Amino acid sequence: MTRKLEQLFDFPTAEASTEDPTVEHTQTQLAKIDDTIDKIDAALPMVRDLETGDGELDAIASKAQETFDDLMDLGMQVDSRYSAELFAVASTMLGHALTAKTTKLNKKLKMLDLQLKKLKLDQDQARNSPEETVETAHGQVLNRNDLLERLMASRDQKTE
Repeated sequence: MTRKLEQLFDFPTAEASTEDPTVEHTQTQLAKIDDTIDKIDAALPMVRDLETGDGELDAIASKAQETFDDLMDLGMQVDSRYSAELFAVASTMLGHALTAKTTKLNKKLKMLDLQLKKLKLDQDQARNSPEETVETAHGQVLNRNDLLERLMASRDQKTE
């Protein structure tokens, strides 16, 4: 802003506005917010594609269950000396299916836990933060004629 505009509208000069403690407070808050946004942006690439793992784990579990069923049927039809090894492999497949389902559930529980922790943190911050908000500016919508009338009135008062 130019100095003539500052003088015309009776605004504080740029030097005076930087010395204002509320401006400094607002600037520090904005800097903190910028840092927080940068941290969030840096963390976002690690959090993407959460839902794709669910489909893959379901596919692994279903494939392992199908293989378990096939091996159990085969173990019942072969000679008894070979069936023990087939049953062992079938139980391993069932273990893989169980592991895939457990991993999927653990992932969902961790996400719920993180959401609850974030909700608690937000509530704690809301409780500890001051109720009043810092107002940055007030404004009015004026047309050109109203603005000129106000300027002329302020000039008349200054000259008197």
